[in-house]
Amino acid sequence: MPETSEKKRKRKRGDVGGRMDSEEDGDQKKKKKESQRPNYFVSIPITNTQMKSLVKEVQEAVLQKEPRLAKAMIPVPTLHITLLVTHLASEEQVELAAAVLAQAAPSVAELLGGRDLVLPFSGIRHFRKEVVFVGLDSGEHRHTLDSLAELVRRRFEEQGLLQGDNRDFEPHLTIMKLSRASKLRFQGIKRVEPGLYSDYTNKFFGNQTVERLDLCSMLKKKQQDGYYHTETSLQLGGRRRSEPDEAELLRVSRRLVEDAVSRALQQYKQETLQNGGGPNAAALQSPGSAEETKTDTTANSSTDNRK
Repeated sequence: MPETSEKKRKRKRGDVGGRMDSEEDGDQKKKKKESQRPNYFVSIPITNTQMKSLVKEVQEAVLQKEPRLAKAMIPVPTLHITLLVTHLASEEQVELAAAVLAQAAPSVAELLGGRDLVLPFSGIRHFRKEVVFVGLDSGEHRHTLDSLAELVRRRFEEQGLLQGDNRDFEPHLTIMKLSRASKLRFQGIKRVEPGLYSDYTNKFFGNQTVERLDLCSMLKKKQQDGYYHTETSLQLGGRRRSEPDEAELLRVSRRLVEDAVSRALQQYKQETLQNGGGPNAAALQSPGSAEETKTDTTANSSTDNRK
């Protein structure tokens, strides 16, 4: 039976309505996906200055050969190892995440067993020539790091705070990433060729002691030192509290010098008095010691009279 004009009109309206519904559903899914994009991560910051200097050296060497990769470089102050990424939808969730990290402290301490977790990095590798990173050497430290990452991930997951991060943990120190500069594709740069950093392929970059775990924001303004905005940190190791920092060492050094000078002056004064005084003896006395000055003067006068 031939299709009537009315049926055709209804069918067309249905097709249009179906397409409109489909487009609206697509827009809603897109908005939902965008609203759940990762905006926080837990990281291990790179604090080893030798490693930072070498990374900077590699980046500069690459830029000498291909200056257009400048925007693909990871800023040295932000260097870190990512343990997990997630989406925290509110300040309440941020506060909960900070609390979860803090509450993990006893378990982390038990995992480390009182020892520092030292991560040796060497060589440069890549993911599909789009992400360039310094590699982590194999060894017992890798098993400990895997356990640490799993511990933190499990705690976040138990509180419903692990969103959109189902990837396997693959620790690496990213130093270049093409996704940071999407316009490079339009300029014909779709990969970072290994030849650009071939001189550093097997180079040892140094050891990074895991000093703390940071809960960082991807979107908030970076800190004055250039590192990501950090909501909270879980201190792990590195410099022990019993070990003095540079400022404390400087204070101790100054105090030792002052004590040595003071002792030398006292000894000089005593020797001067024993030898009958001298023209500069009074000048070497400490200011504000009137009684001592009076006594010294009397003693000198008596000595002069006996002579």
